Amino acid sequence: MVVLKQVLIEPVLSEKANIMREEGKYVFRVDPSATKIQIKEAVRKLFKVHPVSCTVMVVGGKPKRQRYRSGHTTTWKKAIICLQKNEKIGLFEGV
Repeated sequence: MVVLKQVLIEPVLSEKANIMREEGKYVFRVDPSATKIQIKEAVRKLFKVHPVSCTVMVVGGKPKRQRYRSGHTTTWKKAIICLQKNEKIGLFEGV
């Protein structure tokens, strides 16, 4: 079983994620083996909010080069958490 603090790795801070946050959707980088139920439960317990839905997607690694070697960045999993209309996560709001 995955520990709650290990389910959510870090928040994703990008331009698109900031626009989604205004709509009540929050983006997190999550553990690759975490399920939707585990992610919703972790958000519920850590931030004391009530998630309505959770969308999960796998972001594929991009090809990169360093001098004469080619490789890929790592593949990672992200989750978009939709909250109820009157709720916010204080971590993103600067509280």
